[in-house]
Amino acid sequence: MIDLDRQDIMFLPGVGPQRAKFLGDELQIHTLHDLLYTFPYKHIDRTRLYYIHELTADMPYVQIRGQILSFETEGEGRKRRLIAHFTDGQSMLDLIWFNGIKYIASHYKVRTDYIVFGRPSVFNDKIKIVHPDVEPADELRLNAMGMQPYYTTTEKMKRAGLTSRSMEHFTTTLFKLIDFTIPETLPSYLIESLNLVSLDQALRHVHYPTCAEDLRKAQFRLKFEELFYIQLNIIRYARDRRQKYRGFVFTRVGELFHEFYEKNLPFQLTEAQKRVIREIRQDMGSGRQMNRLLQGDVGSGKTLVALMTMLIALDNGFQACIMAPTEILAEQHYATFQKMLFGLPIGVSLLTGNVKGKRRKDVLQGLEQGCVQILVGTHAVLEDTVVFKSLGMVVVDEQHRFGVAQRARLWGKNVNPPHVLVMTATPIPRTLAMTLYGDLDVSVIDELPPGRKPIQTLHQFENRRESLYRGMRAQLREGRQIYVVYPLIKESEKMDIKNLEDGYEQLCHDLPECKISKVHGKMTSAEKDAEMQAFISGETQILVATTVIEVGVNVPNASVMVIENAERFGLPQLHQMRGRVGRGAEQSYCILVTKYQMSAETRKRIQIMTETNYGFEIAEADLKLRGPGDLEGTQQSGVSFTLRLANLARDGQILQLARETAEKVLDEDPYGAAERNRILWKQLNKLKRSTVNWGAIS
Repeated sequence: MIDLDRQDIMFLPGVGPQRAKFLGDELQIHTLHDLLYTFPYKHIDRTRLYYIHELTADMPYVQIRGQILSFETEGEGRKRRLIAHFTDGQSMLDLIWFNGIKYIASHYKVRTDYIVFGRPSVFNDKIKIVHPDVEPADELRLNAMGMQPYYTTTEKMKRAGLTSRSMEHFTTTLFKLIDFTIPETLPSYLIESLNLVSLDQALRHVHYPTCAEDLRKAQFRLKFEELFYIQLNIIRYARDRRQKYRGFVFTRVGELFHEFYEKNLPFQLTEAQKRVIREIRQDMGSGRQMNRLLQGDVGSGKTLVALMTMLIALDNGFQACIMAPTEILAEQHYATFQKMLFGLPIGVSLLTGNVKGKRRKDVLQGLEQGCVQILVGTHAVLEDTVVFKSLGMVVVDEQHRFGVAQRARLWGKNVNPPHVLVMTATPIPRTLAMTLYGDLDVSVIDELPPGRKPIQTLHQFENRRESLYRGMRAQLREGRQIYVVYPLIKESEKMDIKNLEDGYEQLCHDLPECKISKVHGKMTSAEKDAEMQAFISGETQILVATTVIEVGVNVPNASVMVIENAERFGLPQLHQMRGRVGRGAEQSYCILVTKYQMSAETRKRIQIMTETNYGFEIAEADLKLRGPGDLEGTQQSGVSFTLRLANLARDGQILQLARETAEKVLDEDPYGAAERNRILWKQLNKLKRSTVNWGAIS
């Protein structure tokens, strides 16, 4: 029996060293097992032949049988194309190729029977098929092909001649070699109780189903198994973490908290804020380590909740720390905390890359001695030289800007891991996926402070700039201020998009009556601070910036956010930038400026932004568009290597079944001692790719 896990793909007949390198580099296919688990992204029914007179432009892939009557070429250079006049004996159509013309003209013969396969289209009222597959009719047995698989390939592979058809040949060859039953990976009692097909049948039918029902059953079995093992791992670790990481018990809500609440609270808490603080207090007093996600739209008061949470840690004799992704945001938190905590005996310090020399030495010494009770910082907090006397509470702000591994380093700042609160206005796909898996406890601040109006989001094409300027001037006349955000600092030859320098000059020219600041990441901290202060103080009316203002800027008088080339930004970024306005009592606006030509996905993103202001809805949409990220690894977004077939956005019912099944298994066999579950733990250990429990770190 072949060892599929260890047999190098190079030794599969038809592959060899050169093709193996392409498969490894482009698709991470290194072994026969990898190829077996590289599933088709679609299947097309190859059992039916059509007549040409039946074809319409809205049909998917079709196949016809007939002969090429003649060839002709049209155009010159890059516009040159080869046309084959094809007939099925009753009607005619044109087959068209723009590439590989020389090969096709010499390879295919006139007056020879072929099966043509492709997608029909109409041009000048005539049916055509562009770049069809053409195969000799005597070599192709339609009834044997059934539903033909189509595999993902990259541009590099296609240029090297490795197409979906090549992948099909490889998998066909592989199944000829597998003349044995593929060993099971689930216990027989689960297969029977859930009415699943065997793994052997599922793998054969997911590549080469004989009908749509076979494919459905195969996909269900494989999707369930993927989700089940992830659930089993995460739930097991979540239970283990609750037992192992007992967490510090914060029993007191003492003087600092009460004095702040009674004397320093800047405004009345909303009911949502009160509810969230109660949930956090319950966690902290439970004896288990808190691992909680705090979700609330920009301006909902997450920072105030975080500060009050940190005061509970201080009342119990521990230090607290808040980590922000940018110096601007860290400095803003520091200034906010100093203002809010004025008059209270609390040592608050700032630690960023700009804090150097004696200032830095004093902060580090204060942390070790315990006189610095609240540390506000950036990535600098993660350095080994930062040692706390007794860290009990960690807040990670705008958590999507930090890698999982970076956040994990905060755990090592005390013998017992501190309580962890991660905050975000827009959960990224990975966090949302983890929330769906139930490993994070979730708190949601779902109301804005009194007097706030929802931001109106509008879409405008860039060729209507005069209309845009009219709206901006109207807001400026009312004394408001405006952000204008660009994706680049200077012009890129590769990207035809507006850039900050050109945009700044254009605004200065078109709005000469306005004073304009500009801020971007290439400026020194002093330059950025000076420009920001000019805007915050109202000295300048328009701030032209890159995404450095995505987080950390609070100017209540700013009522308009103009995002140039909005098609270049993802949903989380657009939502974060929109949150820079709407912080005062006046109506605020976010204008998404795009080119007229956009992809379908971009149009969908823009539509989502104009229809909702709610962070979780945006995150769910982002999950559907971008994928869930690597659920158990450190990848933040994009297609997950863990999920080869299942899709969190579409397979919610299978996910729920997998979760319930995993919980039942662990309820009945918490220590993995039952003989009938031995196969489960063996398979789980095989699937695990890391010894670090990333899933336990939000």
